[in-house]
Order: sequence, then C-alpha cells, then structure tokens
Amino acid sequence: MNAEVVICGAGIAGIAAAYHLSVHSGVHDVVIVDELAPLSLTSDKSTECYRNWWPGPGDAMVAMSNRSIDIMERLARESDNRFLLNRRGYLFATADESRIDRMREGAREACALGAGEFREHGAGAGSGEYVPAPSSGFEDLPDGADLICDPSLIRRYFPYLNDTTRAVVHARRCGWLSAQQLGMVMLEKARESGARLLQARVQSVDTTGGRVRSVELAGGEGTQEIATNTFVNAAGPFAKHVGELLGIELPLFGESHVKLAFHDQRGALSQDAPLIIWNDPVHLPWSEEEREALAGEPDGRALLAEFPAGVHARPSGGDSVLLYWTLNTERVEPVFPQTWDPATPEILLRGMSVAVPALSAYFQHLPKPFVDGGYYAKTEENRPLIGPLPVEGAYMMGAFSGFGIMTACAAGELLAAHVTGTELPYYAPAFSLERYQDPAYLAQFVGMNDDGQI
Repeated sequence: MNAEVVICGAGIAGIAAAYHLSVHSGVHDVVIVDELAPLSLTSDKSTECYRNWWPGPGDAMVAMSNRSIDIMERLARESDNRFLLNRRGYLFATADESRIDRMREGAREACALGAGEFREHGAGAGSGEYVPAPSSGFEDLPDGADLICDPSLIRRYFPYLNDTTRAVVHARRCGWLSAQQLGMVMLEKARESGARLLQARVQSVDTTGGRVRSVELAGGEGTQEIATNTFVNAAGPFAKHVGELLGIELPLFGESHVKLAFHDQRGALSQDAPLIIWNDPVHLPWSEEEREALAGEPDGRALLAEFPAGVHARPSGGDSVLLYWTLNTERVEPVFPQTWDPATPEILLRGMSVAVPALSAYFQHLPKPFVDGGYYAKTEENRPLIGPLPVEGAYMMGAFSGFGIMTACAAGELLAAHVTGTELPYYAPAFSLERYQDPAYLAQFVGMNDDGQI
C-alpha cells in the first residue's frame, strides 16, 4: 500500500487531522489507522464540553479555542446542527465572598485574552440586563462573561443553586455537544474526499536515514506495510508509546479521569442549566452517625477530609445528569479496561449536593450510576503538542488533556498547515515541541492558578 499521510489514531484528534488534510488541504490519500472503531476509546467518554475560557500566559489557548469554535459552528450550520451544539455556558459559583475579587480578576483576564466582553450585574454595576442562555442553539448570543454578585439575581436565574451562593461567573462562548456525532460529521466528509480508515495496530515505523519511509501494521490478516513519507501521531493516551516507535521521548504523562451519569428522576438539576462548577473546596455532607462510622474506618477517614474545588455537573438530556471532579492527578500508564474507586459515585453526588442541595434527596437511595472515563495525555504545563517531530516527515497531534473535543477542529487545521507547508496561525509556536528548547519556558507557568481548566 501507499499513502500520502498515515494517521495513527481514530479519536477526535486523528479524525480532525484527516478532515482538514483531505477536505481543505487537498491531501486526498490519507489513511487513518486504529485497532478500535473510530471515536470509541476516550473521545466518546468526555463531558463533551467546550469553552474559550483560559488563563495565560499569552492568548494562544484562547485563540486556538476561538478558532475551533468557529469551525464547530460552521460544521453545525452545514449539518443542520447534527451534533447538537449549544451555548449554555460554564457557570462558576462560590459561596465564599472572599473569592469574588479573585473570580472577577480571572474573568477580566480571560476576556482580555480574547474570550469576549466582561459584564458585571448587580447594584451599581452598570452593565445592563443579564441575558440568560437558551437551552439549545448557539447563534446570536453574548460572548465573554457575566459576573453576578446580586443574590436575588442568582436565585432568579439559577434557583437550583445553594442559597448561600454569593457570586457566579457565567462564561458565555461555552457549552457542549455530541462528540461522537461531531467526529462522524468530519469522518464522513474526510472519506468523501478520499480518506481511508483501517482497523489495525501501528506496529513499527521505518525511519531509516532520519525520515519516515513506511509504517508496518498488524491486524487480523497479519502484517502489512504502507509506504509513506508522512506519519501523524494522534494516538491519544498512547501517544508517548507511539513516539517511542519513532525513537522519540515525548514529554507526556497520563492521568486517569472518570465521569458519572445517573437518572435525575426527582429533577434536582434543571435540564436547562449550564455546566455548573463549584469554585469552593467542600466537605462531603454526612449525618453525625455516618461521620462516627467513617471515622472508625481507615478508608472512611478520607471521606471526612476537605475535597478540592471544582466539582462539575451538567444536564445531558432526558432526565440524565453528568457529574465530574478531578480528584486524582497521580501519573499513571493507560490500562484498559479502566478501574476506579467504588466510592466515586457517592463522592461525586455528595460533593455536587453542596452546590445543588436538591441532590441530597438521593443520599439514602443512590441512583444506579453509569461510570466511564479515559486517560488524559498531558504535558507539564498542560498545553498540547501540535507540529513536526525531530524525524523528517513525523508529526505530533496530542497532549489534549481534558480539552481534546473542544480544540480538535483548530488543532487539525494547524496540523494540516504544518504537513502541507501552508501559512501557520500566529499561535502555532505555542504548541510546537520546539518550545521546550527555551530553558525559561516552563518557569512562566510556575505558581499559576488553574481555575477554569478541566
């Protein structure tokens, strides 16, 4: 076989790369290789959210996210919004008045970096009337962010939040979608333009003479070789291993992340709600009897400790609710099938009940949960790697941590520009492997506050 480009990985990243190469860059002989069905490893197990809401340093993440949202909106229009893109927003909430200034400062920073206009609502704020987000659609809605510090306004628009809530920041060019359907829209268009999908495993890459020459695949029919001059590593959680096939040690590590879904038959969280992120650390609510019992057990005492800020919830259609919380950032190797702490459903439900008290109705009879997840592939500073590798003809598209769905469209466009030698966007150097050649590069991230990152 021959191919102009071989892409290792049929997750959202690899499919986005194939889409931009074949549909928009004129590279029609693209082969995507994956052992599994497309979008079936981790791309279909995310919270499926998107945002243009990022801290610095620099505006590269905001700029790439804005570009990715532009592309998603175009694809939504072309497909009659087949993947159900909405702009409900991200709602950061706090019950701690001492956090309000910090939230205001963070919102102003994100807006100044390109997220949009900052507006503040409440007595004397002077930003006009708050515009709530509709439950569907994405057209003609505000960008930027709304800070609401008036408890009466918070209760009016977000009545499911704890009455103790003192402020919310509603980031507006944010929402969610069907990741699987977004990927299939791009895959179908790529295949119409000549791209092919092979179910096989990349076993080796011939880099004789310091350049890509061929890729050997292993599959149900034995091994086969594809002659190619261009290889793209879009292997998601296995990107570090695929880098080793090229003789390259990539600066990546893995983290295990899981989410929970359950049927909210009591309607504790409105199905019209945005994505809610509780910005305060919490202690899980227990009865006195439960506290005494937990205190007497070695594993139970951990459930009495303070948990970090950032528990998430969003409605997901019908009466379903998704819960997510970054509780474990231990560096691990990806192993499938994934395992998780059996206490996870209880922890997530009780943690989110601090923000949405009506969820406490489920404490005595925990709904049957559905738990799944995947692995984040991350760099030290939590920025992706997109661009050429130090083997001629080899490219990288990965380290998307928890933001692969939301940035894949722009990342695929950037990858295609690298491969075809066309003009790069100004933010391209921020995601190149070459950034690590600057010894001062990582120092600018030390001590950063990562509020707002998933």
